[in-house]
Amino acid sequence: MDEHAQAPVPTPNQEARQWAMFCHFAAFLGFVFPFGNLIGPLIVWQIKKDLDPFVDAQGKEALNFQISVAIAFMLSVLLMLVVVGFLLAGLVSIGAIVLTIIAGIKVNEGQAYRYPFNWRLIK
Repeated sequence: MDEHAQAPVPTPNQEARQWAMFCHFAAFLGFVFPFGNLIGPLIVWQIKKDLDPFVDAQGKEALNFQISVAIAFMLSVLLMLVVVGFLLAGLVSIGAIVLTIIAGIKVNEGQAYRYPFNWRLIK
């Protein structure tokens, strides 16, 4: 047996997968009120992080991604002074929506998801 081979990681139970999905999808609260994309994942993660290590890891991943999105969006707003920010804000928004949906689907299937272009501030 290869000495670097890892034991297969067990699939999280249905409840853990569902709460991990909610951690990602809670970002859509940003469509309801300002900074909801940060507050939603933060609240779900804080309430359910002790349920399962999978929920804890995915909650951190979701929150880190939404922090990265918020920073990118604020920079886009600043760049609106030179017009290019309008395009960037649209790209950031579409990218965030698509990646959040992909993440929610993947974690509901039991696969750990890591966002590309994610600044991981919360370890």
